[in-house]
Amino acid sequence: MRIGFFDSGIGGMTVLHQALKYLPNDDYIYYADTLHVPYGEKTKKEVREYIFNAVDFMAEQGIKALVIACNTATSIAVDDLRKKYNFPILGIEPAVKPAVQLCEGKRKKVLVLATNLTLREEKFQNLVKSIDHHDIVESLPLPGLVQFAEDFEFRDEKVVPYLKEKLSSFDLKQYGTIVLGCTHFPYFENSFKRIFPEEVDIISGGIGTAKNLKRILEARNQINDGAGDILFFKSGYKVKDKETLSIYKKLLVMLDGISSLTVGS
Repeated sequence: MRIGFFDSGIGGMTVLHQALKYLPNDDYIYYADTLHVPYGEKTKKEVREYIFNAVDFMAEQGIKALVIACNTATSIAVDDLRKKYNFPILGIEPAVKPAVQLCEGKRKKVLVLATNLTLREEKFQNLVKSIDHHDIVESLPLPGLVQFAEDFEFRDEKVVPYLKEKLSSFDLKQYGTIVLGCTHFPYFENSFKRIFPEEVDIISGGIGTAKNLKRILEARNQINDGAGDILFFKSGYKVKDKETLSIYKKLLVMLDGISSLTVGS
């Protein structure tokens, strides 16, 4: 059986990339709900419906575990998904806890970058309240980055002006860590590095999710000795055209060159 990965688009590929390092011989299904991307700008009700439809489809394919490789989808639906399905379901959330730990004693702030819906969700708000005892966590929605990624637009000359405009009211020297709280955002590490001071840490939670996935499958004796095969689906339809498959494979190769500080248990 395969491991399922779900996201609204290509953002979850950044988490799949980590999983391939820890479970290189397992086989995967990657489901991108491209008909409805971006999730972060839609209503909670709409997004919940999209998520459950997608996971129903993936369950029918026969998966042994599911990674919700989308911060927005995790915050909205992961608890209810776990009630419905018997296989392990892992989510991903902004790496606020390790970010705060990194900034303790530095007299620096944490800036969480995510989608509007993730930042509005009670799950995120409760996470910050439970950890941010010194009021050092701030947040900023960057929905434009999701669209850039979905358009395969990664050029600094396009991305950097957008980031500069969105961050124009922030004193970047005040921050010790920025949290990439959307799985689409690690694609733009180089653009962030051009804007933030060199000493600022850039972190995301993909590696922690991958490690946890491996631990769970090992405990269930479900590690495969396969070929690392990946089936790609877009909103319920198997991706067969060679051009799209080539792009997806190039994205995974591109991520090999991204070295942001990925953290997690």
